Amino acid sequence: MIIDKQLLSKLTHLARLEFDELEEAAMLSDLNKIYAWIEKLHELDTSGVQPLLTTSLEQNVLREDIPHAPLAHEKGLASAPSKDSNYFRVPKVKD
Repeated sequence: MIIDKQLLSKLTHLARLEFDELEEAAMLSDLNKIYAWIEKLHELDTSGVQPLLTTSLEQNVLREDIPHAPLAHEKGLASAPSKDSNYFRVPKVKD
């Protein structure tokens, strides 16, 4: 398969890209080189190769999930700079 101007035009429309003539020629060349490289990869025999799921051997270290009592409502409001009854008071949001 060769990527021609018609296919490039469709791709640029879908990707909402714009190229001048010089950039279009460079893009055509680059895309054809990439496609040729991908075709070359299809020639490799990968039947005995396991899929690579990650390139890192690190694993997440998570703390144990221990439930705690929630912060009391009165205690949370005690540190508020402004409150109204049982609610935090905040400045009005303008559009």
